[in-house]
Amino acid sequence: LKEENATLRSKINKLQILSETQADKMRKLEKKLEENKIKEEKEAQDLEAMVQHVEQNLQLMTKRAVKAENSAAKLKQENALLQVQLRNYKAENEALQLGQAGLATAKQNAEMALQHLLRVTTSSRASIRQLLSGAESLQLVADLLKSIDRISEVSEDGQ
Repeated sequence: LKEENATLRSKINKLQILSETQADKMRKLEKKLEENKIKEEKEAQDLEAMVQHVEQNLQLMTKRAVKAENSAAKLKQENALLQVQLRNYKAENEALQLGQAGLATAKQNAEMALQHLLRVTTSSRASIRQLLSGAESLQLVADLLKSIDRISEVSEDGQ
């Protein structure tokens, strides 16, 4: 009985030691579990903060994209208006160039007319000089004829 009692006490001691070891393991595992829970909560908070940051960035990027699209649409409209203006200016430029060509032709025609008019004026002056000279000659002849008439009248009177 004593022996059996000693054996049972030995078994109880072993079981107590085993129980304490297992209790230590359990405390360590509980502590580790608690640490893991805290770590997971921190990671979840960090992940939540990161998700919020990503959402904010996504909202900013969306706003920028909308703004860029609006700006691009405005620039396309402005570009279209500028293209129309450019076509109008080109057409106006061509018209002006044609007008200048017409103006150059008119200028050339006016120059030719001026040259012709100057030639006509020069020849007219020469003709007028000839006419004046002829008129003077005719006047001289007329005066001479008058003188002859007077001479013949005087000779008829004086006979």
